Order: sequence, then structure tokens, then C-alpha cells
Amino acid sequence: MSNRPELPPEIARRRTFAIISHPDAGKTTLTEKFLLFGGAIQMAGQVRAKGEARRTRSDFMQMEKDRGISVSASAMSFDYKTFRYNLVDTPGHSDFSEDTYRTLTAVDAAIMVIDGAKGVESQTQKLFEVCRLRDLPILTFCNKMDRESRDVFEIIDEIQENLAIDVSPASWPIGIGRDFLGAYDMLNDRLELMDRADRNKVAESIKLEGLDDPKLEEHIPEDLLAKLREEVEMARELLPAFDRQSFLEGHMTPIWFGSAINSFGVKELMDGIGNYGPEPQPANAAERQIAPDEKKVQGFVFKVQANMDPKHRDRVAFVRLISGHFERGMKLMHVRSKKPMAISSPVLFLAADRELADEAWGGDIIGIPNHGQLRIGDALTEGEMLHITGIPSFAPELLQAVRATDPMKGKHLEKALMQFAEEGAAKVFKPMIGSGFIVGVVGALQFEVLASRIELEYGIPVRFEPSQFTSARWVLGNGDAKEKLINANKQHMATDNDGDPVFLTRLQWDIDRVVRDYPEVTLSATKELMQ
Repeated sequence: MSNRPELPPEIARRRTFAIISHPDAGKTTLTEKFLLFGGAIQMAGQVRAKGEARRTRSDFMQMEKDRGISVSASAMSFDYKTFRYNLVDTPGHSDFSEDTYRTLTAVDAAIMVIDGAKGVESQTQKLFEVCRLRDLPILTFCNKMDRESRDVFEIIDEIQENLAIDVSPASWPIGIGRDFLGAYDMLNDRLELMDRADRNKVAESIKLEGLDDPKLEEHIPEDLLAKLREEVEMARELLPAFDRQSFLEGHMTPIWFGSAINSFGVKELMDGIGNYGPEPQPANAAERQIAPDEKKVQGFVFKVQANMDPKHRDRVAFVRLISGHFERGMKLMHVRSKKPMAISSPVLFLAADRELADEAWGGDIIGIPNHGQLRIGDALTEGEMLHITGIPSFAPELLQAVRATDPMKGKHLEKALMQFAEEGAAKVFKPMIGSGFIVGVVGALQFEVLASRIELEYGIPVRFEPSQFTSARWVLGNGDAKEKLINANKQHMATDNDGDPVFLTRLQWDIDRVVRDYPEVTLSATKELMQ
């Protein structure tokens, strides 16, 4: 990840990142404060106003509002200082890990939010492993320091142990819980004080000459100051100093301590992403690597979201631009269909508001409204036939049969299911024998989300019922052996929404049997979404 000096200035100032956390660690509040500092919203919605006014801006599906979880990932762009930030929201709920995985293929870095009282939780660990697979640089924000939290060294130890990554403190908290006053900025030698009176006010920042500066005594009680000096001295001896190269390679994470709800520590974190975070990175295609400084526009679809605006049956494909200067109205080659597409109404998302995007650059995320032409994994280029790699589809862990409660609506149900399959919200399999469909998801909550969306968006009440199958595998292999397997196991066979053959299994024994009897065929738990 070298700093390539030849990046066009507009691309070099892009910072495209996601926020990952365990549910309830404070991701939504942090997202809001980013938008607040970026000028995208005037007042953070978390302030306990009445009713609709306090609904947060990045969660816009009704069900999310009811449940208080972010189910659909959306992208938000805003400027802060000299940088353009593209923040891609990831679903915080563990049932949506595949969506999160794909979102992480579209960013260059991630912010990991942890709760000061709880440390590293199971979901954080899972998401972190995904970042690890991609060597994503990670910045850590330890939130809720204004509540009773654990010892700072203990939190850092836990991250180093559980996540096997070096942790370098970018700031050090002064007091915890009720005594939390703010933090000492270790990277810039400043004292940052929290404003307890106004949650949306950014506290004052005082430039210091080291920890012996007499100014500290004006602001910090004697006992807390002695503790701060002692802890920082220990931290400097025991913990590694921040090394940008090691961070960019994914081996080290800088950690900031703060309280998102009190707007504290947020601007230091934003400066951290701007000053140290990676510029837009290259992407891999089957044919070659695509560099961000290439003149031609190239991008890929990493998410499709249907019916974001219930009044218009639209679907928005979220596209990560890899390179070039995109302008509205441009014709781009849709590689899978080999047809040119005029991109006439691309949108940028500024919080929950959409704006027509007149232009965008490599590193940006744009939304392209379409009627189903664009799918996850699709490449858009200025003519070159490139196939983006590394965007996986995972085998579902839960399978259920689905039926429309009104048999007359069977045809409409098929259309709805295909839509959700293309959106990546679920896997839809059509068994070769019998009627109906089998829907596969990663977590049980997704069945509820799907049932409510099918009814809400298509007016079809549905029932999910247990199916005899427990998992699905894509059948890979050539020629006769594959045909033979399909013909001999029709009761196990289905096709996915692309028409590819899928082997549905009841027991591990089914898989073992195929492996034994058909050595030339592979049953795969992932399918590369390369179109």
C-alpha cells in the first residue's frame, strides 16, 4: 500500500471506510456525529426529541426503526476539512454477515467500535476476521468512556490477545465513568476536554508541551493528573508507537477513547482517518489489477437495495468506483450483458437525502437506480471486459420453504423472490422436483425481514415453513460427471437465481457420499459473484 504520488488530487482526498461493531456498541451514534461534523446534518438525531425527529438518519427501513438495528447497508458522503469521506454503513446484526462481508469489499479501511465496558464481543471478532482476510487497515474507537468502563490496559490487552493485532494508543482517557474528563491526544500532544453540558458541542482542545506542561494542572484534578502521567509513561514503555506502514498493512490498529453520544473523541478519529488512512486502493479483476490512477472509469456493484423509496419501485445498485472521473450521463459498458448503459440519474447519498451526482471520482460510492439490470458483482467500465473478483456469495445456513398464503399469487411471489435473490438479501432455490421455492439465509431474523418486505412491497402475505434440507452447495465441475450427479440425485437438486445447479443436503452424509462417488465434481460452499 505505497503512497502513489501520481493519484489525481480528487482521488487522493477520498477516504472510503466502513464502521463495524457489535450491536449496541454505539455505531449509529458515531455515524451520526460524523455526519454532524461533516455538516451533513444540523443536529444529531440521537438528542431525545419527540417521535420521528429522533430517528437516526442512516436507518431508513421501517423494520429497522421498529427494532433499532441497522439491517440495510447504505452509503453516505460528506466533506470534512480537506477530505471527502465515503462512509459505508454495515448491518450491525449478526444475521446479516454476508451483506457486511460484501460491503467490506467496497471500502479501503474500517473503524471498529467497541464498548469500554464490554471490550471485544463475539460479533466484533467475526467482523474483524473478515477485515483480516482482506488485510484492511483498522482504526479502533473505544466508546462509552463516560460510563463505568474497564481498565484501559485491560481493554488494549484484550484486543491484542483476541484479535492478534498490535494496538497503539492514539489517545489516553483521563478518568473513567463519572470522572471522565477527556483525553490526552498522544499523537499531537494536546489535551482534549469533554463538554458535559452540551452533547453536540465539540469540546476545547489545548496544545501542550508534553505531560509536564503546567497548563494541565489548570484543567485536571491532582489525583487524575498523577494517574494520567503514570499510565501514559507505562503505555509508552509497553505498547508500540504508531507506525503508519504497519497500520496500512493491517498489522496495527491505533485506538482512540471517547464518548460518541457526547461528541467526544469523534473529531480526533476523523482526523486520524484523514491523515493516516489509506487513499483509494487498487481492485482485482480476473484479467488484471485495476489501479485508482487509471484515466478510465471502472467500478463494480457490491450491493443492490430494492424499494428504498416505496413510492417508486426502484432498485438502487451501489457502485464502488475504482478509478477515473465519472460524469453524469456517461455511457458505461455493463460487462455481464455486454451492453452499454447510459448512467443518467446516478445519486450520491448525503445522510438519508439523495442528490443527483453530477460527478464522482475513484473511491466514491454512487447509487444507480435501475430496474433489475444490475446485480451484485457486475462490473461497469469504459469498454474493457473486466470481471471483478473477490465478491463472494456464501452457502446459506438455514433453509425454509416459502408459500404465498393465497395460491393465486404464486406467480407474483416468484418475481418478489427473484428480486430479493438479485439484491443479495437471500438465496432462492427452485427444486427440480415439486413446486415452490426454498429460501436460504445466514440468520433466522432474515426470514422475518423477508416476510415483512414481501408483504409490504408486493402485497403478498407469505408463510415460511421448515424444509427437509439443512444446507446447500454449488455444484462445480465439467461435463459428464456433473450431468451424472444431477440426473442421479434429482430429489436433491435445485437451481439458483442464475440458473446454476445447487445440491441441497439433509445431512453431512449426503455431502460425503457425493465426494466419494463423484471425485471429479466439487460441492462448493461459496460462489464467486463474477459476472
